[in-house]
Amino acid sequence: MTDIFVYGTLRHLPLLETVLGRATDHLSVSRARLQGYRTCLAKGQAFPLIFAEDGQAAEGILLRGLSATDLDRLDYYEKVFGYNRGPVRVEGDGGPIEALIWWPPENEYKPGADFDLEQWADKWGRINCRAADEVMGYKGQKNPLELGRIYGMIHARAASWVLARDEMPVETPSGLTEDDVVAHGLTRPYANYFSVEEQRLQFRRFDGGLSEEVLRATFVATDAALVLPYDPVHDRVLLLEQFRAGPWTRGDHCPWQIEPIAGRVDAGESPEDCARREALEESGLVLKSLIPIHLGYASPGCSSEFYHIYLGLADLADHESDTGGMISEDEDIRSHILNFNAAMALLDQGRIRVTPMALALNWLARKRDGLRAEA
Repeated sequence: MTDIFVYGTLRHLPLLETVLGRATDHLSVSRARLQGYRTCLAKGQAFPLIFAEDGQAAEGILLRGLSATDLDRLDYYEKVFGYNRGPVRVEGDGGPIEALIWWPPENEYKPGADFDLEQWADKWGRINCRAADEVMGYKGQKNPLELGRIYGMIHARAASWVLARDEMPVETPSGLTEDDVVAHGLTRPYANYFSVEEQRLQFRRFDGGLSEEVLRATFVATDAALVLPYDPVHDRVLLLEQFRAGPWTRGDHCPWQIEPIAGRVDAGESPEDCARREALEESGLVLKSLIPIHLGYASPGCSSEFYHIYLGLADLADHESDTGGMISEDEDIRSHILNFNAAMALLDQGRIRVTPMALALNWLARKRDGLRAEA
């Protein structure tokens, strides 16, 4: 048997069990520490680093009773982040113990805030467990280096799942819920920046019976925040124009589209924070306040993508049309400042073909008088 010292997120037993693919009753778990080392979060990540620092001791646990399969699964998971197993001498309750540890790669991550397991579990526990479930589902199909390159999107997809689980259930006229679905299996034939899931399932029919087992494929994306900036004092809106791969793939004569500010809700980020961040990144705009317009699915028949659409109150008096976007994401975005009637004319002429943009403008048309009166 091999003793393993873990100092970070694998001390969270639900995550450890997700990675192992089974409960931990077969393990002996005891406290241990590594003298001369300290742990902290990796900057911008949801997992910790360990590094040498005199006078410090990294607290952790010693795992005994791991099988060869357990070690193989743990190695696979840790290598996604570039961590590799090596020997270490730790202090246990009975004295020094020879063990193995997963060391972080040199010079890849920078130290961030102190790592507190309880605080980490409150914020990241469920998200990281969901992400680990997807990661381990690729074992035997993808190598860890491939997954490391797309882990950010895996993590963001996991965060969207947690957001959905934390929502209040929406009651439908039929009263049918998730309890009326029987899942039989899931595969992921494609995973990169986005992923595709194929699920075999049965669902409750409106006559009370269960459907035959069916296969449903879903394009799995993250939640997205969309915002239409509006200045009620000057009755102006800000619209964006940029190249979009979807229209290009469809064969549209003009793949440049007019749309609201939009972006992926990152793991650990609220939709509201995402809307404000994207407004700053894409148009250099600081929003005064956000008013919810609609929460909903873009295309529920084939996609998990969920929209948080807002009106963003802003001062557009001196804000000029300009170009922007994140160079690191190859964005090339032009902002257009238009008075409200000019924007509605574009919509009426069929020149706005992005549905959330049309929804936001029509919502604003209904609320505009009240917003202008309050301003």
